[in-house]
Amino acid sequence: MFGRISLGSRLALLFAACTAVVSLTAGVLFNQASESHFMELDQQLLDSKLPTVRDALKDVTSAEQLNQRRPTLMRELAHSPDLALQLRSPDGALWFDSLSPSIPTPAAHEGLHTLTDNGTAYRAYTVPLQPDQPGTPQLTLLLDITHHQHFLERMQHLIWLTVGLSALATAVLGAWAARSGLRPLRRMSEVAASVSASSLTTRLPHAEMPSELAELSQAFNAMLGRLDDAFQRLSAFSADIAHELRTPLSNLLTHTQVTLTRPRDVAEYREALLGNLEELQGMAQMVNDMLFLAKAEHGLLNPNRERLALGEDVDALLEFFLPVAEDAHVALSREGEAVVEGDRHMLRRALSNLLDNALRFTPVQGRVSVKLESSVQRVRIGIENTGPTIPAEVLPRLFDRFYRADPARHEGSSEHAGLGLAITQSIIKAHGGTIRCESQEGVTRFLIELPV
Repeated sequence: MFGRISLGSRLALLFAACTAVVSLTAGVLFNQASESHFMELDQQLLDSKLPTVRDALKDVTSAEQLNQRRPTLMRELAHSPDLALQLRSPDGALWFDSLSPSIPTPAAHEGLHTLTDNGTAYRAYTVPLQPDQPGTPQLTLLLDITHHQHFLERMQHLIWLTVGLSALATAVLGAWAARSGLRPLRRMSEVAASVSASSLTTRLPHAEMPSELAELSQAFNAMLGRLDDAFQRLSAFSADIAHELRTPLSNLLTHTQVTLTRPRDVAEYREALLGNLEELQGMAQMVNDMLFLAKAEHGLLNPNRERLALGEDVDALLEFFLPVAEDAHVALSREGEAVVEGDRHMLRRALSNLLDNALRFTPVQGRVSVKLESSVQRVRIGIENTGPTIPAEVLPRLFDRFYRADPARHEGSSEHAGLGLAITQSIIKAHGGTIRCESQEGVTRFLIELPV
């Protein structure tokens, strides 16, 4: 049940409980201090009366002697109306009691103590009559402290009243303060409730938030920013997918419809199916690439770690691309050595994408070179090729999915969907590295840095 109480109500109840505890503790301490103070005053008063009473009862050792001193004793007691006296023999027998009716007092209980009889409270002080003589009678002075007790009772009632009223007032004020203080949270709740796919640009005014919520509002705004960015990229990705798949699907439909317009021999049907197969293989490769990028975006790429001699892997890739390079009259070369820990298959795929990209955009009699550099903390891989310079405004978008460069670097065939560089970047990031592109003065260079 308590879990359903609002945060403002919880704070109000907490304020009230704290106030009640503090008020009650302060009241109890004040009550105890007052009682101790009254006891000290009573002790001082009784101590001041004790010498006079002892002088009046000096050398009294029997009840007969006490009767002789009774007039003197009564005169002394008449000076203090609140004071009463009891005298007992050494064996506890009561010789004298100025109270009427008499109240019992424990003979053996020496010192200061409190007695109550018929609603009247007394502070009793029992001492030997002659402390320097053995077997002396026991003297008990009784001070009426009823007015003290009434004061303490009124104090206790006041304490309970103060505790109740202060707890109630604090609960009401605490509820108001909590409601006012939680207004920014309600504002955050309203903004969160209004967020939808069409209103991801809404932001909290974190400058107006209290310091305790400023960081939270900034984090909330950052989350909305990430959601907006992710939604925009998802929308763009969906549009790109539809655009990229529309052409091969249209080709398949058109090719199939044309094939079915009239009867054909087996060779023609076979040729038509082979054409469809090429389109389907291209679509399948595109889908596989998109799935790879989706895994990379969700952090699901887990490269295997093994020690790789990059020089050997680069040489193997250059040997694979050598026939294509010879047909295009492009020179291939590799410089340097480097060793890194990574996934051989993934890194080969990344380097293969970069080499394929470089060969497609390198003119006749051009060159493609790979440079490997190694240091204590990192390995650098540079793949450069000669050819048209990429405009500076295009460089930041080269690694976007489905992006194709301007006509100066257009794709050579329809089989390239613009996913190669995006896949390469995801592989490098999965290995904890970075990749960037530089292009100037007819040379384009992709630079990869990997941790050792």
